[in-house]
This record gives sequence, structure tokens and C-alpha cells, in this order.
Amino acid sequence: MLAVPPLVGEKDDMPEFTRELLQVQWRAADAIDLYVIRPKGVEEPPVILFLYGHPADSDKFQNDDFCNLLVKGGFAAVGFAPALSGHRFHERPMKEWYVSEMQETLGASAHDVQMVLNYLATRGDLDMSRVGMFGEGTGGSIGILAAAVDPRIKVLDALNHWGDWPEWMAKSTRIPEKERSNFVKPEFLKKIAGLDPVDWLPRVKTATVRVQISEPDTITPTAAQKAIAAAVPGTMTLVRYQGWEATVRRACAGKDVGLD
Repeated sequence: MLAVPPLVGEKDDMPEFTRELLQVQWRAADAIDLYVIRPKGVEEPPVILFLYGHPADSDKFQNDDFCNLLVKGGFAAVGFAPALSGHRFHERPMKEWYVSEMQETLGASAHDVQMVLNYLATRGDLDMSRVGMFGEGTGGSIGILAAAVDPRIKVLDALNHWGDWPEWMAKSTRIPEKERSNFVKPEFLKKIAGLDPVDWLPRVKTATVRVQISEPDTITPTAAQKAIAAAVPGTMTLVRYQGWEATVRRACAGKDVGLD
């Protein structure tokens, strides 16, 4: 699988950062909008990959205030959308969506993380010895899968990631009730069983890992949250919040894992 040379779509020179929008591609009919945001005044900044869960797109990286926050502390921020989300959902019948194609979306997106790191390593303006990843929702699930097989990811922070597929498929509000029966069938669960973050978490050898869980969360039901929490090894940090207000309050306090 050969990568197409990146195409530069836009460059922005802002007071605190520079931002590039590139189009990268290594899979037929699946061009990816990739944002590379670098802080000014730092020659080779460490890198944090940001991957937000379905149905998020990568449009948030066009927000200047958001980008200022991401590069605070001298980090470069790199962001893109997971497979079959946002601009990457096209030329498919509507019945084929993120969850119905879960085996593809998780596998392809974890591979995308590795291919993005390959590209970043060719640039020469980033410190690729210090790479972290933040994933929210399914982005956290993808981060776990990628970190389990790619030692270049030195820090992983997963917030409210999806997992424990039998329970998740049975109760998550992300799934329309009229479609749920399709996703609790043994044949469907068997297809995605090998991509369950609950099973992959103990295999992650990344030096610093934090798993954050906001309780309650209708997207990932309580029983699945408990299974995820139980899978976190003692070498990792598990943080549990009561509701999103506590999550946001802690994040605003700057209590984050780092690449120091």
C-alpha cells in the first residue's frame, strides 16, 4: 500500500502558530484532510495526535482559539477524522455507516495513525522521539489499538473510549433502536471481537497511559464502562469523573499527562 505524495491545500501564519491543511492518501478513494499545527518559536516541537470520535469531522482544527490551546506549552498538534466520519464518508449507501462497518473503521483508522506518523517523520521539523496521542470516544479506542502495535506513541490519553462490544452494542444510544438487532447478532460480534479495546488495553506497552471515564455516559453504557475500568492495568492511570462538568473542570485545570 503506497502513500500518495501529500498535497498542501492551505497554509495559515497566525501570531502563535502556523497551520497546514494537507491531503494525504494511502487507500483508494479515501483522501484524508490532515492538519499540522506548529507553535511558533519552537524549532522541533514534540507531537500530539488528536483523534475525536464519530461523528466528528476535522473542522475544529480550523478554529484559531482551539489551535492556540492545542499548541500551548510548545506542542505541535496533528489532527484528522477517523474512517467513515465527516468528509471521509462518501460513495457509500447510508446503511453502511461507522458502526455497521466497525471492523473496517477501527482497523483502517488505527492504520491511518501509523501512516500519519510515517509522514510526520519525513518532515524534519518535529521531534518524533516524543509523540503523544489524545483520543475521545472511538478516537480513544483507535488510539489503544494503534499504541498496542506502534512503539512510537510514547503517551496515550483516552477519554470515554468505546469498548466491551457485546454490552456496548446492546445498550449504547449511538445506535438507532431500529438497527440494534443487526449489531447484537453473534456473527456481527464475532467480526469485531478481535478489535475490542477491553482486550487490547493490557497489551499496550506505551510508557504513559491515562484512561478517563465520565460517569454516566449514554454512549458507552455503565456495564461497558465497568469492564473498561477493570481492564486498565496497574501501570496505567485511571481517572473517573461524575459527569462532564467534572471532566471539563479538570481539563481546564491543566491536569494532563505530558511528554516531558
